[in-house]
Amino acid sequence: MTTKQLELIATDIRQDIIKMLEAAKSGHSAGPLGLADIFTALYFDILKHDPKKPDWDERDILLMSNGHCVPVRYAAMANAGYFDRKELLTLRKLGSRLQGHPERTKLPGLESTSGPLGSGLSQAIGLALGLRLNDQPHRQIYVTMGDGELDEGNVWEAAMLAPKYNLDTITVIVDRNNIQIDGPTESVLPLENLREKWEAFGWHVLEIDGNDVEAVIDACAMARAVTTKPTCILAYTVPGKGVDFMEYDFKWHGVPPDHEQAKKALVELRTLQGRIRSEHEGYIVRTNSCRLWPWLSQGWST
Repeated sequence: MTTKQLELIATDIRQDIIKMLEAAKSGHSAGPLGLADIFTALYFDILKHDPKKPDWDERDILLMSNGHCVPVRYAAMANAGYFDRKELLTLRKLGSRLQGHPERTKLPGLESTSGPLGSGLSQAIGLALGLRLNDQPHRQIYVTMGDGELDEGNVWEAAMLAPKYNLDTITVIVDRNNIQIDGPTESVLPLENLREKWEAFGWHVLEIDGNDVEAVIDACAMARAVTTKPTCILAYTVPGKGVDFMEYDFKWHGVPPDHEQAKKALVELRTLQGRIRSEHEGYIVRTNSCRLWPWLSQGWST
């Protein structure tokens, strides 16, 4: 897909996140919105996977250590064809496959169950070693993590272990959005200099704009080319990306929008924060997933 197509899918995913959270009346807003570009890049370009065969033996593996941000993964999976998008509105409902944290046995395509922060990288190490024993060292393992999650000591124990065994198939993507539930990360427990820390633990480190789909794709390609050590991608994102009243505000970490806030957020997303107008104002709105807007053919870029 072209970059423009991927950007449009990311916008779709953000709209789905808002609708899901409003319907659930609980869940996390800021992180999932900020991660939409990364998960678009993963599911629509980077990952080797098959939505029709989620247990395909040759698939790449994606672990979500920051499981509270799972609405973005569900939305990306639905848009990629793993299940009907209508099911997204069952998020967090009793009996739903779409639990508030990913649950491996509930939904085909999820590789692990997550809840306690800090465990995703350890899970990745176990999987990487298992694949090596099974003569499948070519399969890539991607782990998304929150920056606030790096407060967990388990993360750094795993960070020491992966280079020891030269687990070069592991790529960690840290969502560096600078917020966590109690406030800015640097006020709660300072993390910087993150690049130097990961490098000191023996990792190859890349720093990118995590809201740039092309940058995410390029960084993951560079990570695959590194065969001497695992890679950590520090992806700087805007929490609440695309919704003006949510952006950069840590108070939206674990709060869903109410009905009026959801309406306002969807207008902002459909109009790219006012850069175009919605059909209700006589302008163009895209009507279904993964299709080009009419103005795209005129060369308009997001």
